[in-house]
Amino acid sequence: MTDNILEVRGLRKTFVTRDAEGRGEHVAVDDVSFDIPRGSCLAIVGESGSGKTTTARIVAGLETADAGTVTLDGETDTQRRRHRGRTARPVQMVFQDPFGSLDPRQRVGNGIEELLGIHHRLSRTERRTRVLELLTRVGLDEQHAGEFPGNLSGGQRQRVAIARALSMEPKLLILDEAVSALDVSVQAQVLNLLIDIRRQTGITYLFISHDLAVVRQISDHCAVMRNGRVVEEGATAEVLGSPREEYTRTLIDAVPRPGWVPRRRTELTVARE
Repeated sequence: MTDNILEVRGLRKTFVTRDAEGRGEHVAVDDVSFDIPRGSCLAIVGESGSGKTTTARIVAGLETADAGTVTLDGETDTQRRRHRGRTARPVQMVFQDPFGSLDPRQRVGNGIEELLGIHHRLSRTERRTRVLELLTRVGLDEQHAGEFPGNLSGGQRQRVAIARALSMEPKLLILDEAVSALDVSVQAQVLNLLIDIRRQTGITYLFISHDLAVVRQISDHCAVMRNGRVVEEGATAEVLGSPREEYTRTLIDAVPRPGWVPRRRTELTVARE
């Protein structure tokens, strides 16, 4: 058994595009390869359109690659498709907008209990006990189980989405911009929650983000994507501390720093003076 929970080799994904000039193709992912050691967190960073979310969706099985392989815990994507009827779901995904992944007409507790009933052989009492355990793990309580998603804050909804994903007992949890839509204070709380869950359970994360400060806090390893390709990869401290690629340095330099003032504002101020 390898020490890598996930091994991605040579992924390629092309989408058909149509515009005024006619039909074309866009290569979203181009020969992407990486490994994630068991129990660690790999962050994929890059600007919008770099291919990081498409890569994550292929790993989750939500997109089919044109070429390449995804091996999760020693099992290829082809083997996983053959076993799709099994109760175990080795990979789960938490999206940027939790409200879009929750049924607004279903109470939080019922939504999680429904998943447990479908994928686990538990009695009704066992399911309800498990629901409360999952909500407690993500910092919620029994009162939240009876709420509809629309009555919760953004941070609470994201906690519910994490609890739902954990109910499947996944080996890999994909977090696609999972904290980018949250207020800074709530973002910090959810990040600390994710760090605690990984420490307690040993689960592996694939973390998709454009926020380098968040990536520094949560990830062990980092892969930088540009135009569908991985241009730099390594330990997060090394990649973000001593980048080898000019593109990585550009991403780091684009992060606002204390005292930073936009150039346009400076020019206006000078003109007024």
